[in-house]
Amino acid sequence: MNLIQIKGNTWVLEGVEYIPLYKLDESRCVLLDTGLLQEREELEQALGAAGLTPVGVLCSHAHVDHCANNGYLQEKYGAKVALTFPEAGMCSSLLTLKCYFLLLSPGTVERESACMLHTPDVDIPRSDGPFSFCGAEFRIVHTPGHSSGHVCTITPDNVCYTADALLSQELMGAKLPYNLSQAMAADSREKLRHLGCDAYIMAHRGVCPGGEIGALIDANQDLVRRRAEEILNLVDRPMTASQIDEATCVLYQLFTRKPRRSLRFERNVRFFIEYMVDAGRLDEVCQNGATYYRRTENS
Repeated sequence: MNLIQIKGNTWVLEGVEYIPLYKLDESRCVLLDTGLLQEREELEQALGAAGLTPVGVLCSHAHVDHCANNGYLQEKYGAKVALTFPEAGMCSSLLTLKCYFLLLSPGTVERESACMLHTPDVDIPRSDGPFSFCGAEFRIVHTPGHSSGHVCTITPDNVCYTADALLSQELMGAKLPYNLSQAMAADSREKLRHLGCDAYIMAHRGVCPGGEIGALIDANQDLVRRRAEEILNLVDRPMTASQIDEATCVLYQLFTRKPRRSLRFERNVRFFIEYMVDAGRLDEVCQNGATYYRRTENS
């Protein structure tokens, strides 16, 4: 992993995703997320090469690419982990983890993601504002939608880590952007518009100058609306969620042979279906005990 300076003591480790860190001094740092399980060795090597010991983890949310190494760093380095209450609950048991993976079986969740189980040391406050952690003054912005307790963190250098609240410009071609609630995620993105930060770090490999954040938020909002319309246009008759999912996979050519991957596609499509139901664009009807979706007059 390359270590890249963003501003002052705010840096990012360049892995599968960006893992930001804030240097407390020449030998200690706070990580903002900890990456994937398979990045553990590379993460430790990069920190060691920089002469840094992680003394804290200020975690944005409990998804497998953001917190898989939290518990390990707690145990090995004594790092203090901070999470919001909803995200801490997600990591408390295999069954609560299944709520995130949704369509995967409990056994699959255990085999693939037991590394996420841990107990945080510190609860992130439930309201926006200052947060003193490991001797540094951060600022927390609650941005639910991508997950229930997702937060963005502003470092003392006035750099905002948006985690997964925003996609970087490079990902504006994403076919099925994941949000537990597309509507809440849209509202949370709007909260970022007027923060006045000097730079914004997206977890999935992007850094946006402060003056360009408005355009990036607009692009994110347009992407979700466009994908929703494209999926809605596939509903040309009453269809089950699985039928809509299959039509969506054909549209976007998501032809995987791995059931676990296809189940993730179906989960993401279901979130778009729910978004359109809540917006009054799709109706739910029953046939033979099964739920079908049909377009409303508003659509």
